[in-house]
Amino acid sequence: MAFIRYQSRTANARGVYPGIFALANVLGHDGKYSAEEHAMWRAGNDWYNAAYPNPSDLQPEIYDHQINPGAVAWFKDSAWHLLERVEPYLRLLDAHQVPWQKLESEDPGTVIYEDEVQVVVVPRG
Repeated sequence: MAFIRYQSRTANARGVYPGIFALANVLGHDGKYSAEEHAMWRAGNDWYNAAYPNPSDLQPEIYDHQINPGAVAWFKDSAWHLLERVEPYLRLLDAHQVPWQKLESEDPGTVIYEDEVQVVVVPRG
């Protein structure tokens, strides 16, 4: 099985590369979107929030940097219904000159959470 992640091209202060949802959310919370972009972002977030589990809701400490340093989520390549809806987020990031990259891996790290559509991993080394 392969895993797919869309993330920033640059690490944050903790050395983690934020995912595209986090990047889009920062722009939204900072009021950077036009009314049309804001509506698209909110509709996308609402759809994703309803479409699959949030690992933080199930394991609140999952992204705690002290417990799981560098933890990030990856989609399973079988989660096509989630992956096919990523494009609007990529367009938002492009429109606001936020560099991103797509990663694919068969072994993205040590799995600390898994459900039917995603894994959360701590990168190795």
